[in-house]
Amino acid sequence: MEHKKDDLGLAIDEVITPMSPPSTAHGYNVENSASPQLGSSHIEQFPAKESPSTEAPSTLSPLGGVTSPFAEHGALIDGKRKGKKAANAGLGWPRIRRAFREPLSEFLGVFILIMFGDGVVAQVVLSKGEKGDYQSISWGWGLGVMLGVYCSGISGAHLNPAVTFANCVFRKFPWKKFPTYVLAQTLGAMCAAGVVYANYKSAIDQYEGGSMRTVPGFSENATAGIFCTYPAEFMTKTGQFFSEFIASTLLMFLIYALKDDGNLGAGAFTPLGLFFIIFGIGACFGWETGYAINLARDFGPRLMSYFLGYGHEVWSAGNYYFWVPMVAPFFGCTFGGFLYDALLFTGQSPINTPYWGFYRLVPSLRKEYEGMTWDVTKEDSEV
Repeated sequence: MEHKKDDLGLAIDEVITPMSPPSTAHGYNVENSASPQLGSSHIEQFPAKESPSTEAPSTLSPLGGVTSPFAEHGALIDGKRKGKKAANAGLGWPRIRRAFREPLSEFLGVFILIMFGDGVVAQVVLSKGEKGDYQSISWGWGLGVMLGVYCSGISGAHLNPAVTFANCVFRKFPWKKFPTYVLAQTLGAMCAAGVVYANYKSAIDQYEGGSMRTVPGFSENATAGIFCTYPAEFMTKTGQFFSEFIASTLLMFLIYALKDDGNLGAGAFTPLGLFFIIFGIGACFGWETGYAINLARDFGPRLMSYFLGYGHEVWSAGNYYFWVPMVAPFFGCTFGGFLYDALLFTGQSPINTPYWGFYRLVPSLRKEYEGMTWDVTKEDSEV
């Protein structure tokens, strides 16, 4: 049987694509499922029960209850996109590629993201503003996310460890895949930063005045900011964290909005919507900390810049700012996902279960609700 894959991702840090086909990778087989799949991503589900007649007022969910007409639906969620079978799938390399296809997809998606993002920063900084300005940087990062999403739809185009984490919490993305995704995303960012450095090495030499490599806050001609983010000098540690938290919250909230077809939804225009999300965050919230909003996007290039000779200042700059873009996006994206599910989302989510899903943490409550489902009833669906 041919397995094709689809999932939610972001962004972005993302992210996410409507152009990827349905999948068996996350715990169920779309071909054998009698019901529409819920959620903004194709996620691990319990085995589906037999579906009632298509003339019924509502459909059966993968958990065996009545689903909400306001949950996410769409051609690439409910159906299977037609496509050619893999050529020579029994050969050695196709088999290896199939085994690592999702990590390779995330690696390449983030690689494209950083190539465009770090590339535009390098051009603006090293040309001293002659070949672009701050607005150019917002365009470059937005395009990087959009094109990275198109490249990595196979894996769901998360492109961001915090987005993957939020999907594990709210969309049942398998936790066992979380470490692999984070590693692939970080390595993709590292490699892309190295390529950007190699491309602009001569310009960096000229800008820095030789082979010296310096970091913002330690030199007027610093170039380390090409590769990772550094805060404005006036920012306090609380301000640094809050800036990244707010931007990450917006990111995840809007990702879920784009993918919720029970709301307006972006459908096939989701990658374009992500472009505008990143462009908007950069244009409106990028000045103070550089809007990393992504562990892989910041830590990977920062580590590469350390290896390239920028020194320990890449860690100590901004009063050891480096940990903020590693931690804050996880809090922000989780909070953004919580807000969307609590206030707007009607599909399957821990928020739409007793005690917002926290009953799982209490042994007595977990035993009490074991085996129960809380899908929308017929009366609810008519609201």
